[in-house]
Amino acid sequence: MSSGGIIELPEGYLARLRQMCDDRGMLLILDEAQTGLGRTGTMYAFERDGVAPDILTLSKTLGAGLPVAAVVTSAEIEDRCAERGFLFYTTHASDPLAATVALTVLDVIEREGLVERAAKLGDVLRERLIGLRDDVEVVGDVRGRGLLQGVELVTDKASRTPADALGAKVTAACLERGLHMNIVQLPGMGGIFRIAPPLTISDDELHHGLDILTDSLAASL
Repeated sequence: MSSGGIIELPEGYLARLRQMCDDRGMLLILDEAQTGLGRTGTMYAFERDGVAPDILTLSKTLGAGLPVAAVVTSAEIEDRCAERGFLFYTTHASDPLAATVALTVLDVIEREGLVERAAKLGDVLRERLIGLRDDVEVVGDVRGRGLLQGVELVTDKASRTPADALGAKVTAACLERGLHMNIVQLPGMGGIFRIAPPLTISDDELHHGLDILTDSLAASL
């Protein structure tokens, strides 16, 4: 959903995938390194579809800047992996500093209500971005959830041809005005902005950033 251009899975996709895995005796493994821990307005993005994976991987937000990752599974699956001799080695496995940071992050997310805040500010973000899409010919699409949303720039709405050069121009204009924008760096996708502000961003900061984006877009046309 993130680096690929903020492409949302259709509603029901994960539920169907869960069923197909169950029918075949397969494990469902999901990576929520970027979408987990409140980013999409729920603690985990998969919650929207009412499913749970057998194995979940987490990182990024989990460390709040410190490199931390976790593999989450059930005791039953862990025991079966051990019985079959599956091993995983890393120098910093179960590092007490990293574990303490991760636990603190989880405490802060719950204590500060950051999941609910991401959902609330996500609505504000989406409303502003939808306004851009409706008013500006080169804004071809807005997609995403919570505080992980994408804006796709196109040459025009009719052809929806990717506007890579315009994306680079808008990025430079934003930087000149004090806003760093994250462009998806893939061929044919240089006009897709990935917007993922901190979960702790204030209302004023969010609007200020969107004002800069709006002004930079206008100045680049």
